[in-house]
Amino acid sequence: MNFETIEYLKSGNNRQKKAYQVLSTYQIFEKLSAYDPLLVGTIPLAIDIENSDLDVICCFTEQQEFRETVTRLFQSEKDFKIWDNNRLESEAVVASFRIDSFELEVFGQHIPTRQQLGYRHMIIEYKILHERGEDFRQEIITLKKQGIKTEPAFAKLLALEGNPYQELLKFE
Repeated sequence: MNFETIEYLKSGNNRQKKAYQVLSTYQIFEKLSAYDPLLVGTIPLAIDIENSDLDVICCFTEQQEFRETVTRLFQSEKDFKIWDNNRLESEAVVASFRIDSFELEVFGQHIPTRQQLGYRHMIIEYKILHERGEDFRQEIITLKKQGIKTEPAFAKLLALEGNPYQELLKFE
């Protein structure tokens, strides 16, 4: 699967097709092109639930410039919020807003997008889903509907001990 573009969404399930339409119509990736954006998370993997958002990760060089650009581009969208997340290994800027039926989250760090945890986890989860099949995918969705986050759901089904976010990286 090529997650480098969003083209694969066009031939996906209904929600993936709708995500493609929204991302394309509103030119989200074109607007963020200077930041090497990638779509990550549950929708690309078809393990999303009703309230899953579209997660777009970005790489910035200058944090304040990224914050200002994202604000300028999206501040007029419904429920726009932007904040700094300093609880990660690298400072991040996060913005969220609604477009059509989706909540979008734009997440930027001073880490290349393909090295960010969101992308790395998605690639690992994709491989596991491919290996384990449809029943496993449905079990992940069931756990997510019960309120369990994605990585902890994988950890539970794989019987991983410790921090699920770190343990999943061992599958790289």
